[in-house]
Amino acid sequence: MLEGVPARQRIKEQAIEGLLFLAGLSSILVTTAIAAILVYESAAFFREVSVVEFLTDTMWTPLFAEPRYGILPLLAGTVLSAGVGLLVAIPLGLVIAIYLSELASERLREVVKPTLELLAGIPTVVFGYFALFFVTPLLQRTILPDLPGFNVLSAGIVIGIMIVPYISSVAEDAMRAVPMSLREGSFAMGASRVETALRVVMPAAFSGIAAACILAASRAVGETMVVAIAAGQQPNLTLDPTQPAATITAYIVQVSLGDLPHASIGYQSIFAAGLVLFVLTLGFNLLGHVLRRRFREIYE
Repeated sequence: MLEGVPARQRIKEQAIEGLLFLAGLSSILVTTAIAAILVYESAAFFREVSVVEFLTDTMWTPLFAEPRYGILPLLAGTVLSAGVGLLVAIPLGLVIAIYLSELASERLREVVKPTLELLAGIPTVVFGYFALFFVTPLLQRTILPDLPGFNVLSAGIVIGIMIVPYISSVAEDAMRAVPMSLREGSFAMGASRVETALRVVMPAAFSGIAAACILAASRAVGETMVVAIAAGQQPNLTLDPTQPAATITAYIVQVSLGDLPHASIGYQSIFAAGLVLFVLTLGFNLLGHVLRRRFREIYE
């Protein structure tokens, strides 16, 4: 491939290829190391606690005098907060993506898109206090007067606002990548710009839109500070978003800041919880990969 290329340029090309290879390899090694540590530390936990009890018990009280280790309350809180966030982020993010891709002028797009992406740079602790001191009182005054101070609903709403840029940016890029010939064919059939966006562009860009939603779901599941501050840290097996609940990440923060001995079963429980979170996130990523491949094959 590099025949006829000067030696100096060939060396530069090989050096760049080597750096890129090392960058890709490092990400694989880091992910493998994280998985290995989680499995190794969780093995010590599961020597004391049965997997069946861990997956089926409805109480999570590992720091009590009589501990119980059912992950279901933490898993329910995690899924519930992420679900509320996605209910907010997916419609809002897709509407923004459609507008920026199909309706907005180039000048407006260049202003709005970077502004939205600034949301990703705001520290999550700021979002957490925004949920606690603004969103929750607002909901109490306008819609839910009996809403507790700590609740999943306000935390989920703020998580949804926080992950909007992940959906709008990636989905807009996917829509912009749709060939113009498809739009022109739709216009020639008498369709409006909105009809073309909804019936032609979105189906053609579905693999990218699905990837955006899966990326946002993974981000919502892994959120820590917003739920730790605004949702409370009470393990509560509930599907009612107006109630307080703890998530896997909030529990990990709670224990990591405590004084538990390193080898204790309570400390090792954070690795078992982290392993569940790792598997859950991996499942989202695999689902996104399957959706991208399936719909890319359909529309190619």
